[in-house]
Amino acid sequence: MSLTGASIELNNGLKTVRLAWEETRLVWKDAVSRDFDTSYLIPLAAQVASALQAIDHLAPVLARALRECSTSERGL
Repeated sequence: MSLTGASIELNNGLKTVRLAWEETRLVWKDAVSRDFDTSYLIPLAAQVASALQAIDHLAPVLARALRECSTSERGL
């Protein structure tokens, strides 16, 4: 799987979690649900955003490394 594919899957996974959470919040409206949101889901969204940003920065570097490695292998 490419980094782009992984990025898409990660983003789609977060969207799925957010949709499920929004549905759950319609019926679960107590202090525990608010704590769950604050303790787990908000940090998860921030971590996924950081991971997606890292993937965006890493993808071109990895692509360049792969091109350079395949070019150097041809020269052997």
